[in-house]
Amino acid sequence: MGGSAGGALAAAVSTAGGLGMLGAGDHAWLDRELGPLRALRAPWAAGFLTWAITPGVVERVVEAGARAVMFSFGDPAPHTGVVRDAGALVVLQVTDLDEARRAVDLGADVIVAQGTEAGGHGARRGRSTLTFVPLVIDLAGTTPVLAAGGIADGRGIAAALALGADGVLLGTRFQATPEALADPMITTALLAGRGAETERSTILDVVRGSSWPSRYAARTLPHPHLDRWRGRETELAADPLAQRDYHADVAAGVIPPLPVWAGEAVDLITELTPAADLVEILATQATRALARVR
Repeated sequence: MGGSAGGALAAAVSTAGGLGMLGAGDHAWLDRELGPLRALRAPWAAGFLTWAITPGVVERVVEAGARAVMFSFGDPAPHTGVVRDAGALVVLQVTDLDEARRAVDLGADVIVAQGTEAGGHGARRGRSTLTFVPLVIDLAGTTPVLAAGGIADGRGIAAALALGADGVLLGTRFQATPEALADPMITTALLAGRGAETERSTILDVVRGSSWPSRYAARTLPHPHLDRWRGRETELAADPLAQRDYHADVAAGVIPPLPVWAGEAVDLITELTPAADLVEILATQATRALARVR
């Protein structure tokens, strides 16, 4: 969630009955964001970009009381032992069937099947949530599977449950909450965004100087630098001024500090909703949707 999933958001979701997830980062980030979670009575989780894990951070979140730790985008094998030794659940997010098989082989306690509708990063050549989730469920056997990607209201939750998923993981929808750490420019863009305008690309990673592995592309709302370099990726990689221009625009406030990661269901996000209220709204909507098809 691009640094917007801090401790306050995770605590609010967990207190309301969901499983709030701290988007874990480096030690400085944990110094700032673990506070609201340390004394929380409700279970909470932490999620890591596996390729970017800093030594010692996984240990810190389980010592602080995380009941589950999710690993995404990379090989989680070196880190799962720390989680299991602490008695926490290992949650592995997968974006293709090879990753799903690896998650099963590693003995994941929970698997998150992310479809290409998801905001932010995912497989360059992945599958849609509708077709990918059932395949992962069949592969996972008795391991619980959560659906992710393109889900922003209770109807989407009901659809995922109808596919056989045991639950869902929502990202973009919870960016549009007062508790999220999203920049106001990003929040405004989400509320005005349209799913048809979202685009998957690696351009914004390159122009930002990000270290994201090239096998993953990111879905975002429109962006001036995406427009500038679309179709000219080879030229972008060789341009020494591209990153300078990008960061100059960030400093000048011309563009948000981060790209606006957004899934295809962003159209359904029309207001800023407190996280606790949102959990209740989503549960009520899902219950009604399921009742209609019984």
